[in-house]
Amino acid sequence: MSIIKIDMNSDEFQAELEKTIKFTDKVCESKGWVYNPQEEVNEGVQMGLARNRMMYKKRFCPCFMVDTTGEKPKSVDERICPCKPAIENEIPNEGKCHCGIFCTPEYAQAKKVELGMEEVIHTHSRGLTKEECEALVNQAELDGDELVALMEAREIGMVTFKLVDVREHMEWQMGHIAGADKLVPTSSFFATWDEAKLAKDENIILYCHVGSRSAHVARILKDMGYAKIGNLTYGIVSYSGEIKR
Repeated sequence: MSIIKIDMNSDEFQAELEKTIKFTDKVCESKGWVYNPQEEVNEGVQMGLARNRMMYKKRFCPCFMVDTTGEKPKSVDERICPCKPAIENEIPNEGKCHCGIFCTPEYAQAKKVELGMEEVIHTHSRGLTKEECEALVNQAELDGDELVALMEAREIGMVTFKLVDVREHMEWQMGHIAGADKLVPTSSFFATWDEAKLAKDENIILYCHVGSRSAHVARILKDMGYAKIGNLTYGIVSYSGEIKR
């Protein structure tokens, strides 16, 4: 199965995106929730919801896979926005839903403070030793600066790994990490992973928009026997290196 491509600039998609934004507005209003203060999070989720509505006739949460093997498409974890796990568990206990678009007012306010106070605490260097590179590439979780350092080290042959984007094709078109090796959309993961031809014994680093989809895929790959999986914890929005558009 080839990667499904939707033209995000088409009139059809833009009309569905407009409907989706009105839908998420109503969800916030009816539930007493607010949007994530990080606009790029909301935009990414809204685009994913619109895409799923176009493809599957339902707004399946874009952070979860869709099973298309049966008569009707089905979210693997029964995630249809606003999903039951978010309503009953995630938002009451964590302050935000898994995809990150819906938050409690308290969580959103705290996040605004955090974002306002956040300072760059990492500096990356082209001077990593080979041993440092190997230790870094074998970490289960990486931040943006750590991935920048690894990408720089890979350019000069100090370390090897494959960087895999698990977002959707239209997100890839909008902008992806320069040097990313493969695109394996989460929505069609089981159909497209084999086409990527990645070995179970090589280092693989996954990334998505904010880290939730890639963490989900990482767990699945580990269950499939892939031993060296890393995850860009906060996604492409945390990456300060080159973005190819």
